[in-house]
Order: sequence, then structure tokens, then C-alpha cells
Amino acid sequence: MTEPLLVVDGLEVQFATEDGWVTVLDKVSFSVERGETVGLVGESGSGKTVTSLSILGLLPRESSRVTAGSIRLDGVELVGMPKHKLELLRGDEISMIFQEPMTSLDPAFRVGDQIAEVVRRHRGCSRRQAWARAVEVLTTVGIPHAETRARSYPHEFSGGMRQRVMIAMALSCEPKVIIADEPTTALDVTIQAQVLDLLRAMRDEFGTAVVFVTHDLGVVADICDRAVVMYAGQVVEQAQIDDLYDRPRHPYTEALLSAMPQLTARSGRLATIPGATPPAGSMPTGCRFHPRCAHVVDECREGDRDGRVAARTLDGGGLSRCLRVGDLVLKGSA
Repeated sequence: MTEPLLVVDGLEVQFATEDGWVTVLDKVSFSVERGETVGLVGESGSGKTVTSLSILGLLPRESSRVTAGSIRLDGVELVGMPKHKLELLRGDEISMIFQEPMTSLDPAFRVGDQIAEVVRRHRGCSRRQAWARAVEVLTTVGIPHAETRARSYPHEFSGGMRQRVMIAMALSCEPKVIIADEPTTALDVTIQAQVLDLLRAMRDEFGTAVVFVTHDLGVVADICDRAVVMYAGQVVEQAQIDDLYDRPRHPYTEALLSAMPQLTARSGRLATIPGATPPAGSMPTGCRFHPRCAHVVDECREGDRDGRVAARTLDGGGLSRCLRVGDLVLKGSA
């Protein structure tokens, strides 16, 4: 069988701290097929953004390191790839849409020039051709009067339009994979829906695979085919979207679903998850979620033989890092 387009296999990442090197990603594994949208889901501190930056090789080399695992893009190994080769891939084979476009776009340059620069670097075309491509992708993402607006500066666009510019830049060289790091967080609901529709249309038209990083399970249900739920640097559940919402197989997923505002009755209180994500270097033994889990038993605190909890493959191809997955019946969103 053909290998998936993007494969992250057993990825371990450490950060340098005053107390030495601390593991922040622990054996993270997932894959993305061509034309598929996979959501990386979890609270702040779960490891979603570190995972996405690791894929692109954007973590600072002086204070972070990959200690184990593999990242393969269309069969090509990215871990250990020299910096100059990674720079050739970024923006061409794989692109990223960052969370806040105002800090990602250079305020001193026109948006058309910034997109054209990416095109010239990876396509080796003339300035005129690169500018024409910039106008073309701005038109594709729904920027009205693209020829004129390409000459505008980032501060002359609204938040939603700046995000469209970021998507246009990511699409300019027709990459195989786009990583979208919470691209709708700062947008109002109407603009958020427009951006999601745009990403969906781009995926369907160009067959681009999308890794969608978010803490919003409502967005995941709207755009993703499959979800990878992360907690404290580990993947705790993987499932097709319908399966995840109908029958979660990890208590953390159940807790996230119950905390969705859409599921809270008007007269009721918003459900919360007690406690907080443990900081790197201070992980509990056994299941990392057990101090916050409503279904915890002694076995969860002890873990497997090595004091950890291994991921368990489920029928249908899903995955759960829960010792009680065989006997728990968890509540979904229905």
C-alpha cells in the first residue's frame, strides 16, 4: 500500500530549561492522506503547535531538539534534513497558515510583494510572472479587486481579509500539505465560517492535505475528516470525526466535548475540566490525565509496567491511550 502523504511516527521533542532538557512531545504518531483534513485538538499546552512547528522544522535549534521519531513528507524524511533543504520545502511542498496574520505579515511591504517573493523563491520566475501569480491567488481566496488590493499594506485589510492573504500565500506554490495553526481564533463567527469554507474549497479543488490545529471542537466537526486529540504532549485518542463525537474512547475527549458551549443548556452552567494541563517535566505517573479524570481508578495512577500508559489500537482503526477503554462507556455530543 502507498504510504500516507504525511507521516509523523514516534516523534519525541525536548526543550532546554534551567533544569536541563525536558520532553515536551512523547512518541507522537499520526498520518495524513492526500486530500484529507486532520484536526490536532487539545487545550493550550497539549503540544499541538509544537508538533506543527516540528513538522516544518521551525523550532529554535539552540533550545529544542528531536530526540526520536520520524517525519516523512511524501516519503522524504524531514528529521535531520539540512536547514537549506528544509527552506526549499517550506512554502513549496508544505506551507503554514499562522494564527495571527498581523504578526506574520511584514507591515513594511505590500501584500502582493510578499506573496510574489514566495513564488519567485520556489518557482524561479520573473517579477512580472510572480506578481501575476500573487494577484491570481488573491482572486482565488476571494479578495475583491485583487489587482488593486495587492498593492495595499497589511494594516489596510480587516482581520478576515488578512487571514485570506495568509491563505493565498500558503497556496501560492500549490503545496501538498497546509498546516493551519488556529487560523480562525481571532475572527468573529461570520468571518470564521467564510475562512473554513475557503479552506474546504481549496482542499477540494487542489487535493491539498490539511493539518488543522485548534482547541475548538465545533470547528473540528465542521471541517475535519479525522481528529487527533492531544494531551500533555501525547496523542490520547485518534478517530474519524463521526466516531469521535458519537462515542469518544478517552475521558479527556469526553471532557472536551462536554465543555463545548453549544452543548450547554441555556439555563445550565458551562461545563469545565477541573485542574490544569501539567507542565513539561512534572508529568504524573500512569495516565497523564488521571488527576483531572472523572473515571480514574488506582490502575490509572499506576499505569503499565513502566509507569506509563500505552496507546491501544481499537476496532475500526481508532486509537485510545486509556487503560479502561474496554469497559468505559463515555458520553458523546449527541
